[in-house]
Parts: sequence; structure tokens; C-alpha cells
Amino acid sequence: MDQKTLFRKLPSMNDLLNSESAKKWEQEVDTSVVKEMITKVLDETRSGILAGKITELRENFFDGKMEKLLDDRRVSALQSVVNATGVVLHTNLGRAKLATEAEAAIADVASHATNLEYDITIGQRGDRYKYVGKLVSELTGADDAIVVNNNAAAVMLVLSTLFNQKEVIISRGQLVEIGGSFRVPDIITSTGGILKEVGTTNKTHVKDYENAINEETGGILRVHTSNYKLIGFSETPTARELSVVCKEHDLPLVNDLGSGLMINLDQYGLGHEPTISEELEYCDLVMFSGDKLLGGPQAGIIAGKQKYIDQIKHNQLLRALRVDKMTLSALIATLKLYRDPETAIEKVPVLRELTMKADRVLEKAKKLQKMIENQTDYDATIEEGTSMVGGGSFPDVQLPTYLIDLHAQSSETKLNRRLEYAKYPIITRISHGKVYLDLRSIDEGDFEKIIASLNDVSAKYE
Repeated sequence: MDQKTLFRKLPSMNDLLNSESAKKWEQEVDTSVVKEMITKVLDETRSGILAGKITELRENFFDGKMEKLLDDRRVSALQSVVNATGVVLHTNLGRAKLATEAEAAIADVASHATNLEYDITIGQRGDRYKYVGKLVSELTGADDAIVVNNNAAAVMLVLSTLFNQKEVIISRGQLVEIGGSFRVPDIITSTGGILKEVGTTNKTHVKDYENAINEETGGILRVHTSNYKLIGFSETPTARELSVVCKEHDLPLVNDLGSGLMINLDQYGLGHEPTISEELEYCDLVMFSGDKLLGGPQAGIIAGKQKYIDQIKHNQLLRALRVDKMTLSALIATLKLYRDPETAIEKVPVLRELTMKADRVLEKAKKLQKMIENQTDYDATIEEGTSMVGGGSFPDVQLPTYLIDLHAQSSETKLNRRLEYAKYPIITRISHGKVYLDLRSIDEGDFEKIIASLNDVSAKYE
């Protein structure tokens, strides 16, 4: 079909707005948005014709283009998805899922006035960090604590308060990139600190720190390399060893712990990661995330010695980095669960998924497999596999899991994309030409959503 004929066949804006399909489009978005989308489709179609990329206008051509734009708009909005990847703390999927108690706490404060900065005991303005500080102290042994919007902010706030225009001593092996090109050396210099590297990538000794101390030294920064492990000929001083050096020279020892583990998980086969209380025994300040191994909302927590916490509270940056009532309420509700470690393991989703035994994962897999085969057109088989912790935590740990292999007529790439665009988006794992659902990271409460999405995909692309 030649270009002139194609241009004559192009519908007008009014033709498309008055079509039967337009009624469906306007149920999803406003008429003004429909007009914008139609304009976009018409413009792209004209360009495609001129470039020779469009040589025919099939029936429902414009309906298909509009449906794609509407689908793109729908899946681009922030929404819940099913994490079927097996990565428990998936950064791209929002990391930690909150406990029911944290959800309830958010709902309560969101719809009511609160005593966020009002101290009822004295009838005056209060400190928003007072209660959470006491709770963190109770659980970790810290003197006090404050909360900011993420751990990167916590690190920046500590550095800008204690080490502005002073040398920060750090091992070369700990000059890590956290993510998104967020690098420790850049954080130090951007907050006014002067980077003082010691040791080598694989080996740093106590004497390296001692030899680096001079009158310009502000303190020692220790960064837990939680997102990778250096195995073999390597060595780095412990917090205990560095605390001796810092006390001799009256310098603060601060530790960017990263994930923030409250409970020792050795007994569950995950290996040893330092807990907050273990590090606080020797460090003056410890910074850690609220939404990783802690299993709470996105937050950065600074815990430690009172004199340093008080200095940080007077830093003007704190107001810019502070958290709101909903984050605090969710964090407090999560922390309360840690008063009983067994309760935390049971009720904090991250801990529950990480410590779940393989036979329990298999039970879930069998239940979902039966639902898929009875309620959808898909065939499903169960395979053994491994899951990851994610979130820059336990990088070398492989968790035993069970996977459901979704058999489909289309390619694995097409099926994966269709499931991402389903009524309830499912983020799957693709491996060896197969689309898998990893049951370790899937809540049983999502099983009905999975069935609905599989049927939605089947109906849409049959």
C-alpha cells in the first residue's frame, strides 16, 4: 500500500474519540489524557509511514496502539507486584515487606493527628526521636538513636557532623560502591571530610591505622562490606581492635553496618553477619538501614554514644533528612516485635522468608502448583533451586528453594513480559529458557493474585 493511500486511511481525532473503543479508554483515564494519547499514536503512525516502517493499516491497528499506551501507563504507576524472583530483599521491588503490625501502625497515624513532636507527659513540644531512641537503646544497648530517611543519609549526616574538614581514616578494602554509583570516597569528600586511605585492597592492619593518625585526624570510619566478600589472602582489623586505637587517641570510631541485623541468624544456616549490638559494644556510632535485614520501612538509623548523638541532633541537615510520622510508626511497630526474637522471626516477613525451611517452601510450591493446574490453562512442574538474600546482605548465601516452571506456548521472554503487564504484575525469574516462580519470596496471600494474572494473560493473548 503506497503512502498516499495510507495517509488517506488515517482516522481523524474525532473519528477515534467517537469510536466504541474510546468509551473503554475513557473509563481508565480522563478524556484529555485520551486526546494526548491519540495525538501521540497519530503522530507516530505518520512518522512510521514516512519512514517506510508502516506499509499497511490492519484492522484494530489503532486500538492495539492505544491499548499498549494505556497498559504502559497502568504498569508505570506505583503499585504492589508479586515478587517471584526468589530475591528476598529485592532493591528494585522495594526491599522489605512490612509486618502486619507495621501496616496497622501506618494506617492509624495516617488518618489521625499524632503526638509526633508533642510530649504529653510535660504538655509541651517534644522530640520526635525520643521514643524510637529509647526503643533502639533497649534492643541494642546504644545510649540513644535518631532516624533519617535512609542509611546513605545517616552516613552523610554522621560524616558532616564529626569529620567536617578533618581526615577520615578508612581501609582501602572498604572503599565500596553501595549502589547507583553511590561511593564511600565520594560521600566522605562531599560532606567536607578529607579521605585518608590506609592498607591495601585485601589486607589492612591495625598499625596502618595507627601510623595514619595525626593532628588533622577526625576519626576512623569502618564500612561493613555487606554486598561482597573477599575470600583468600585477606585481613582487616575488627571493631574491637580499632576501638583500642580510638580510645588511645580520643577519636570516634563509626561503623557503616549497612543492613542492620538485630538477631544472630547463624542457627538458621545463613552464616555470621555482625549484629548491631555486637558492633555497638566497640563502636561509638553505628549506622544501618531500616528496610533491609531489619525488615522495616526505608530509614537510616544512627545509634550509639549520647555525646555524638547530641552533636548530630544540632546539625542543620537533620531537618532536611528527617522522617515523617508514617515511617516512624512503621519502624517503631517493627522494632517492638524484636523484644521477643521468636516473635520477630515469625512476624517480620524478611526474617520469616530467610529462615523458612526447605520443606515448608515445598509445601507452598505444591499448593500453588495444584491451584495453577486446576484453575488456569497452564501446566506447572516443581523444581529445586536456590534463592538469594539480596539487599547487599549475605552475598555468598544460597538458600534452598522450590521453583514452579510455567510451561507456555510462547517464548520465555514474551511470557515474562505478559506477566509483568498482567492485572497483578508478576516479576518472575528467567533461567535456561524457562519462566520460574520462586516460592521462597512469594506470600501465600498472593496465590489468588497469581491465578488471576495467569488467567488474565491467557484471556488477553489466546
